[in-house]
Amino acid sequence: MARSNPRMANGHRRRQLRARVLAAYDTCAICGQPVDKTLRSPHPLSGEVDEIIPVSRGGDPLAWSNVQLVHRQCNRLKSNKSDDWARARLTGRPRPRATALPLHTSSW
Repeated sequence: MARSNPRMANGHRRRQLRARVLAAYDTCAICGQPVDKTLRSPHPLSGEVDEIIPVSRGGDPLAWSNVQLVHRQCNRLKSNKSDDWARARLTGRPRPRATALPLHTSSW
């Protein structure tokens, strides 16, 4: 059975959030370099909206507090791991555990 993409469950709201993130930020949250907002996907340096806590680990794709601007290549490097893991991978430092993220569960 195919799972739906939670980022597209409310496409209008996601487009609004993406526009807000692109307007608010100028640098990549992972590598710290400026993001050229004129570049379009699939260019590796184009800007993308990334979830700080990935959706696959319980993050909310539509929450302002859970999104950041990153380069496409940095987002691909991070995948569903933490920002610290991706930064360590970029700089060649010893890496923290890939699963060192908070796991959000329902409040039942």
